[in-house]
Amino acid sequence: MQLTTTRLRLDGLRREDAEVLFRYRADPEVSRYQGWRPAFVDDARRFIEACHAVAPDTPGTWFQRAIRWSRTDELIGDVGLHFVADAEAAVELGISLSPAYQKRGIATEALNAVLGFVFDGLHKHRVFGSVDPRNHASIKLLEGVGMRKEAHFRESLRMDGEWADDVIYAMLDREWQACCTAKPHRG
Repeated sequence: MQLTTTRLRLDGLRREDAEVLFRYRADPEVSRYQGWRPAFVDDARRFIEACHAVAPDTPGTWFQRAIRWSRTDELIGDVGLHFVADAEAAVELGISLSPAYQKRGIATEALNAVLGFVFDGLHKHRVFGSVDPRNHASIKLLEGVGMRKEAHFRESLRMDGEWADDVIYAMLDREWQACCTAKPHRG
């Protein structure tokens, strides 16, 4: 899977991306609400190696893609697709972006491209994202790409030694077709 937008290219993580991946993924502001945070650069290297073994649309796996600034080929973030094992038509999304590239519409541009790929390319029925309700930026992002709040689970996840709430945002294929294919620029 390689996707391009006006400013971005989404493609595979490379071995040489390990240090950059480590720097932004280990940043407490980026990793605060995420389930994976590398402790060392070697953790990022192992993560990238594991990504190479996963094919898109493999049930029960996460398929991770790099988000690159197209003008410089610089790694600026990553997006993951979790192909849920017991829901053949559902995909969970996750995204991380380097702080230097946040608040510039980049995550929206990347997610719109990924949603187009999932709905139009893979013909999935439902996409969802799990977010901590304290993560206001992610909620704004998910709502901004047309997802709607489906559920709020109280203290359902254990993160960093504490119980955290989990809010689910989702979009169905027909909602994507009605809402987002009419946009002049989906990514």
